[in-house]
Amino acid sequence: MPKPHLLYVAWGYPPARGAGMYRALATANAYAEAGWRVTVLTATRETFASLTGTDELAEQQIHSAITVVRVPFDLSRGETNLSRWTRLRVASPLLWSFLKALAERAAFPEPRYGAWRVPLVSAAREVHRRSPVDLVISTANPNVDFLPGYYLNKSHGIPYVMDYRDTWHLDMYRGSRIGSRSSRSARWERKLIKHSSEVWFVNKPILEWHAKEFPADAAKFHVVTNGFDPEYLQGQVDRISSAAGLTYGYLGTIYGPMPVRETLEGWRQARKLSPILAKSTLEIHGRLGHYSVPNAEILELIESYAGDGVRYMGIVSKTQVAEVYSRFDALLLILGQSTYITSGKVFEYAGTGLPIASLHHPETASTTVLQDYPRWVAAADVSVDSFANAIVELSTMALDSDSNAQDEARESAAQFERLRQLEPRISEWTRQVMSEGGNK
Repeated sequence: MPKPHLLYVAWGYPPARGAGMYRALATANAYAEAGWRVTVLTATRETFASLTGTDELAEQQIHSAITVVRVPFDLSRGETNLSRWTRLRVASPLLWSFLKALAERAAFPEPRYGAWRVPLVSAAREVHRRSPVDLVISTANPNVDFLPGYYLNKSHGIPYVMDYRDTWHLDMYRGSRIGSRSSRSARWERKLIKHSSEVWFVNKPILEWHAKEFPADAAKFHVVTNGFDPEYLQGQVDRISSAAGLTYGYLGTIYGPMPVRETLEGWRQARKLSPILAKSTLEIHGRLGHYSVPNAEILELIESYAGDGVRYMGIVSKTQVAEVYSRFDALLLILGQSTYITSGKVFEYAGTGLPIASLHHPETASTTVLQDYPRWVAAADVSVDSFANAIVELSTMALDSDSNAQDEARESAAQFERLRQLEPRISEWTRQVMSEGGNK
C-alpha cells in the first residue's frame, strides 16, 4: 500500500523567521518521520526575505522526504522602487492602497493576505491532481491558510484539520471577541470549522472559548500544545553558577503588551538589592517586533539600561539556541497578561533545565505549564518590586542548586517534548487513512 499523502499548508515555514515557524516545521517533519509523504505549501523565500527576514539554518532542518511547493505572494505593498510603481500608484498612493485593500478583501477577508487565496488554492489543486492527497492540515495565521483544505474537501471529500496556532476572532489579551458574529470573516470561520474533520488549539482555555462559540462542533476540538524540540537543545553546556556574577537571559520575540519596562526596572532595582546581581548581566536575544528590522522604540528602551548590565544581542537561529542557553545561569520568562497565552517559549525554557523566573501576571496560561517545574520562581504580580524580588530569589536558586538540579529539571520537562504532543493525532490520522485505503 502506498504511503498516505499529507498536504501541509503554512505561510510561516522555513526560511521564515518567527515563533510559529517552529510548530509548522516540527509538525510536517513528524508526519514525514511517521511514514507519510508530505507536501508543504508555503510562500517564497523572497517573501520572507522582504517581510520577516530569513533563517536559512532552519530551512536545513526540513525533513529530506518533504516536498516544498512555494507559492508566490504579492509583495507590491512593500515595493520602494518607484520605477516599478504603476501610474495610478505614482499619481495617488492613497487611492492605490485603498483599491489594493478592496481587492484583497474581495478575495478573502484578511488584510494583506486575502489576495493569496487564488494562487494558494490553485497550487493545492495542482498538488492533488498530480498525487492524490489523503489529508490536509493547515496552520494559521494567516487564516487564508485554511482555504486549500476547505476547497479540496468540497471538490474531493478530503478531510482537513485546522491548526489554530493563533486565534482568529478571540483577542487573547482582553479575552473578548474580535468583530461581529455576522461579519464576513466570522461567517467564513463558521463554515470552515463546520466542514473540518478536526480543529486543534494550543491550550485548553482557547479550546473552551471556541467550544462556547461553536458548540455544535466542539466534539472535534483537540488540544495540541506547543512543546520544545530536544534536538535543538543538544549540545547545551551546563554552567556552574558563580558568586562572581551571573548571566540572566531572555530568548524569544518581544512584541505586544509585554511588561518589558517593568522587567528592566525590576532588574535595575534587583541589582541594588543584591551584591551578586550588581555584578551580573542580562542578555536579551531574539526579535524585537515581528519584522526583520528591530522595533526602534523597544531597542531604545533596552539600550537605555546598558549601564545596568543589559545587552541586546540580536536575532538567533533556532539551530543556535543550545549555544545561547549555554551562556545563561538563569532565564527570565516575560509574557503579556492573558488566560489564553501559553507561549511556545515556556516549553523550551523548561527543556533547558535552567532556573526560570516568570515575570508576568499569574493568570497567564504558562503558569500551569511550570507549576511542577522544580527550578521556578513566579512574580506575585506585574510590578517593579515583585519582579525585582523574583530576580533576587532566582539568583539564590541558581547559586544554591547542586550538580543534579539541572538534570532533574530536564527530566521533569521531558513531558513537554513537541513530538509527545503530536503523536496522538499522527497515530489517529494514520489509522483512519490506512483503514480507508489511502490515496483515494
